[in-house]
Amino acid sequence: MIEVRHITKSFAGQKVLDDVSTIFDQGKTNLIIGRSGSGKTVLLKCIVGLLEADGGEVLYGGQCFTAMSGNDRKKIRQKFGMLFQGAALFDSLSVEENVKFNLDMFTVMSDHEKRERVDFCLRRVNLENKNHLYPSELSGGMKKRAAIARAIVMNPRYLFCDEPNSGLDPETAIMIDRLIKEITEEFNMTTIINTHDINSVLAIGEKVIFIHNGKKWWEGTKEEILEDENPELNNFVFAARAIKKMKKFEDI
Repeated sequence: MIEVRHITKSFAGQKVLDDVSTIFDQGKTNLIIGRSGSGKTVLLKCIVGLLEADGGEVLYGGQCFTAMSGNDRKKIRQKFGMLFQGAALFDSLSVEENVKFNLDMFTVMSDHEKRERVDFCLRRVNLENKNHLYPSELSGGMKKRAAIARAIVMNPRYLFCDEPNSGLDPETAIMIDRLIKEITEEFNMTTIINTHDINSVLAIGEKVIFIHNGKKWWEGTKEEILEDENPELNNFVFAARAIKKMKKFEDI
């Protein structure tokens, strides 16, 4: 579980996050949604420590991350898995080397143990026997799956995903959503997904946080989101669905 308490953040006197509090549940897919500039990306960066909040606290399993020293934060960060928007694979490394990277950096596992762990993670994301390929030889969906394998190779307790479906066709996006949900449940992780994709929200949004003008404007489940009468939420949801339909039509 990750708990956020009264987080605030400003840039050049402009408040970007304003007293945001919520709890992200363990074993569930927790989605942060909102328009561009709403503050959702800043919130995610404050949660993982890429930005320092001006006020408030972030707690991991009851431990106050924001009050920790560098060494203590490092111990928490070793429990993180990160899935970046563009997959962020190293072009000069093979799939196996990309997935193995954190094992080489942060563990004392033997080469045999590393290979076994890499093979397990690649099987889990349906990339078995793709170890030797390079990112340039992978499709967009395969790159995202390789990035997921890298994100889970250290058996993390917390998984953070930034726009995981960006640039993917609808069918591949659905597959990535399902995979993230499956591994969240399988490894009992606390997963936080930052997304614009309303289809992802309606498919796997077990808990959804809507950020509007830097505030937590709404939270609930995918079942509740279409029934709520919050006007700002409805404007975002239905505008996002309309844009998605237009893009799909343009691709035909």
